[in-house]
Amino acid sequence: MEAFVRAKRPKDLPIVLTKGEVQSVLKHMEGVPRLVALLLYGSALRLLECLTLRVKDLDFERMEIRVRRGKGGKDRVTMLPACAKQDLIEHLKNTKRIHEKDLREGAGRTKLPDAIVRKYPNADSQWGWQFVFPAGSRYFDRIAGVKRRHHVDESVIQEGHKGSSSKGANHEAWNRPHAAIQFRDAAS
Repeated sequence: MEAFVRAKRPKDLPIVLTKGEVQSVLKHMEGVPRLVALLLYGSALRLLECLTLRVKDLDFERMEIRVRRGKGGKDRVTMLPACAKQDLIEHLKNTKRIHEKDLREGAGRTKLPDAIVRKYPNADSQWGWQFVFPAGSRYFDRIAGVKRRHHVDESVIQEGHKGSSSKGANHEAWNRPHAAIQFRDAAS
């Protein structure tokens, strides 16, 4: 009996915001950080899962989001919150304009998993493979010899969350963008 190892207790219990607190925080956010927050809370996404979404992962007809290589390397399907649909469509229109401009300037490519690159050599410039939340600037991939656009950095979203706290939506948990993940209907 002494060969068994006791389970360890978690160091920190998750802090969960109430529905009202989530709505208060969202009310003080704007732009891409607000849209990301709507998806985090309305779809139960983790921050990096949200930021690495590709255009092809969104299904507006079925109101679904396909999460690829999520926690544990597994794929899953989650709901697309109705309250984010119109903002997301508008965001994608702007993102597509950026992508088309990048293509005209000899860029417009994104980093893909190696297996996809081998199977579909030109997929990195196709609209469906672009990130939903692209970075504001491009970089030069020295290995591939092309200009690419990565997804927006996590720090941009985290700053947007902190900014909402300074505008009156103060809560100790807000420094962690995924704190209220249990309240899927909080944003609707």
